[in-house]
Amino acid sequence: MSTSNNSNQPTYELHPIGYVRAAGGSFRLEIIEPYRPALKELAQFSHALIFWWADQHDNPKDRAIAITQLPYAPGVEAGVFACRAPYRPNPIALTTMFMLDVDVKNGIVHLPWIDAADGTPLLDLKPYIPISDRIRDVRVAEWFADWPQWMEDAGEFFAKNEVNLGG
Repeated sequence: MSTSNNSNQPTYELHPIGYVRAAGGSFRLEIIEPYRPALKELAQFSHALIFWWADQHDNPKDRAIAITQLPYAPGVEAGVFACRAPYRPNPIALTTMFMLDVDVKNGIVHLPWIDAADGTPLLDLKPYIPISDRIRDVRVAEWFADWPQWMEDAGEFFAKNEVNLGG
């Protein structure tokens, strides 16, 4: 941690552990060589929490956005802490995803898809662990009331319903 020159607020350094590769219908995470040993035993898990930096929104204008019109809920205005918009004070994003394969030696995690652009910096990976990451009784905003509760049902839902996710 350090203190920036412009204020007394602390600043923090983040270093990419790798990058998203998304092209031609192929999706993978490429982990930088020094971090590849950290993939050991990740394949024991089916899903990972993928933390990434929404670098295309890392600018003063997007970092200052506090309220937005929700593209998937026409007429609803919400604060960025109440949505998954990539523009926010710190453009940290999270995707929970099934892993098709983990290649520790080459530092590749193959995915069925990811909602991050090609070249997006990766900040961290964590295994999805139900006792830590799943909640039985949840409440969501009314604009999500008709959405499926499980990721596995999302493909069918989006195929049947036209939803503008923004982006």
